Amino acid sequence: MTGPWAQWDHVLKVDPDKELLDDETFDDVAATGTDALEIGGTMDVTSEKMARVVDACAAHDVPIYQEPSNPGVVIDHEALDGYLVPTVLNAGDPFWITGAHKEWARIDDDLDWANTHTEAYVVLNPDAAVAEYTEADCELTAEEVAAYAGVAERMFGQDIVYLEYSGTYGDPETVAAAADELDDATLFYGGGIHDYESAREMGEHADTVVVGDLLHDEGVDAVAETVDGAKDA
Repeated sequence: MTGPWAQWDHVLKVDPDKELLDDETFDDVAATGTDALEIGGTMDVTSEKMARVVDACAAHDVPIYQEPSNPGVVIDHEALDGYLVPTVLNAGDPFWITGAHKEWARIDDDLDWANTHTEAYVVLNPDAAVAEYTEADCELTAEEVAAYAGVAERMFGQDIVYLEYSGTYGDPETVAAAADELDDATLFYGGGIHDYESAREMGEHADTVVVGDLLHDEGVDAVAETVDGAKDA
């Protein structure tokens, strides 16, 4: 069944380990126009930091999802609409394909299965922390990335395919190749989105543009520009 993300043009990813810019608040974050907030990060994230951000966003009418990097940071919070859990298809360490997920299911007797969904990640920036963390094979051609997308949707039944360039702007032709391979799954793109034009360009290929570092580096006005670009694509 297709989830609400099928209607999302833009997702704002908030890293609980990073601060907002200057005097900006989560009221400002919620007012950017993004379709959803995804709370998660790769390094130095704790359940306490997760809870702090979710608490701050809870008053606003924007869907909030947690993207846990490992089972130890998962929180149970009434404001959460659900969990978007990465499974890294091109990980060299299988722990990040199914191992972490098995551990979560093992240690959590009350896992909220109905609101727990996976994102089929293909990590494409070899210099990113997530690539090192998962030992990902990032030396992939556009054809190989498209093949991963097809496998995710047709073999593994994934509803979200996520091309993650993590901090660097990716190859639009590769994103287009993955989009062409998909029939029903929603294609997320993340990495290097920094202004209206970059969001619009990637939004022409991906269904959903994900913005993260920009919030912490340049602030909510810059994020709002990317929302406009994604929605105009």
